[in-house]
Amino acid sequence: MKTEADYYALFEAYRAGGLTAPARADVERRLAADADFAQQFADFTELTTTLHGYGTRLATRRKLHAIQADMDAEQAVRLEGETLETGIPTMPQLYISPVERKLRAFWGAHRATAMVAASVAVMAVFATLLGLEWWRTAQRPSLYGYTVLRREVERIKQTQKAMNRAINQIDGAKPEGELNPGKFSGTGFALTADGYLVTSYHVIQGADSLLIESRDRQRFRAEPVFTDVAHDLAILRIKDRKFNGFGRLPYSFKRGTADLGEKVFTLGYPREDVVFGEGSLSARSGFEGDTAFYQISIPVNPGNSGGPLLDDRGNLIGIISGRQMDMQSAAFATKSSYLMRLVDSLSAAGTAQPYNMPRTSQMTGTSRRQQIRKLQDYVFVVKVYE
Repeated sequence: MKTEADYYALFEAYRAGGLTAPARADVERRLAADADFAQQFADFTELTTTLHGYGTRLATRRKLHAIQADMDAEQAVRLEGETLETGIPTMPQLYISPVERKLRAFWGAHRATAMVAASVAVMAVFATLLGLEWWRTAQRPSLYGYTVLRREVERIKQTQKAMNRAINQIDGAKPEGELNPGKFSGTGFALTADGYLVTSYHVIQGADSLLIESRDRQRFRAEPVFTDVAHDLAILRIKDRKFNGFGRLPYSFKRGTADLGEKVFTLGYPREDVVFGEGSLSARSGFEGDTAFYQISIPVNPGNSGGPLLDDRGNLIGIISGRQMDMQSAAFATKSSYLMRLVDSLSAAGTAQPYNMPRTSQMTGTSRRQQIRKLQDYVFVVKVYE
């Protein structure tokens, strides 16, 4: 996610005309559709206008001081009397009071000190404004209060040799060709019957190697084929020769928007065993009003990222992404419609073979226990090696 400094740099480039036409159109679209984004732009405009006005006043003051200095150099002041020769024949003599003479003498003696003080004051203003921005940023937790949910796997670190032997056995490699220790894990689920899976992008970010593990401890090597960072999505493909397919997927993928208050559930791997979570769809937008995500009332933990979110009829409606740090029950999931757009764009671009997506759900009308039994064989641990 972008920091406030990133947004200010974007706004500065937008106002200066430094963006490309598509980038400028995207900013204008977001200004019209996203109230929070528009408010950030308004705050930026107000701040820069204030600073510009202050700078203009300082420049005017410097010009006035320069004019006064030139006048002082050109004009002869008769300190004995009470008049000032203007040096211009058409202008009358100006009366100088004793008080004004003292003020002029003071200014001449302390001009340098006053200018230094003014410079210090200007620096103090800018330092205060910058300090306020730093303070506002420091008050926000990581990612502005949003935490992703990939899990650090200590047990895999402690049993590195045993895990590496298992991985090498999958590929038929020799034991000495070991991988780096496993570092993170999350959840993934089948996208097609022929070996494509979905998880969250942040789960696999920085991975050198990926291992997919089912609930019966079958393991397969996988590789990312496409990622969508903006919507926290990643599509993986199993590349093991011994993989024979998942079989027909029991769930379908929802292309539209789910209803507010709808009952939803998920399966994931916040620990080594699969964990069930149930709740409801509490908002049609995610963290800070992001319309690409849902907010759900399901308690989630590190390791749940990338897990499927389904409705009562067995339609997959989202992919678990993260949670709000100050509200344990407020979790967020990428909408399935964005996953479908990604799949459609990849198929249309010819970047991969056509994705054979299930069109109907086998879980419609079944009990929750039956739905879980059908779903759990299509949900996997995604283990990340760096």
